[in-house]
Amino acid sequence: MGSAAPRSLLLLLLLLLGVERPRGAELTFELLDSTKQCFHEELEQGVRFSLDYQVITGGHYDVDCYVEDPLGNTVYRETKKQYDSFTHRAEVKGVYQFCFSNEFSTFSHKTVYFDFQVGDEPPILPDMGNRVTALTQSFSTFCL
Repeated sequence: MGSAAPRSLLLLLLLLLGVERPRGAELTFELLDSTKQCFHEELEQGVRFSLDYQVITGGHYDVDCYVEDPLGNTVYRETKKQYDSFTHRAEVKGVYQFCFSNEFSTFSHKTVYFDFQVGDEPPILPDMGNRVTALTQSFSTFCL
């Protein structure tokens, strides 16, 4: 009987690991003056991905950023931005590249934070549908 709890815990863990969840990476890195730093991610066709970034320290707190698809097409490009957010659905399968550039600066290095997420975020309550809840009910009453 004592082994039933560990078995059910193991089963729960295996089920949670099998659940499809978005994947991603967060990183803070130093971008030296007159340099460019690129990152790569292999994506399936039709998968949604998002890139959020912010310059934390350095100079005028700005960098250039671009994203290229596996065919070399630029799907996003911004220059001298302090922060931005970009979401896109992969049109072709392959390795996507996103780069941060400080090549315009000759003396100021930057610290850059980014969050790269792949996949759709599952709904918090997927089976809610059109059910009336206390919040929707009170909102409906308030609006009438």
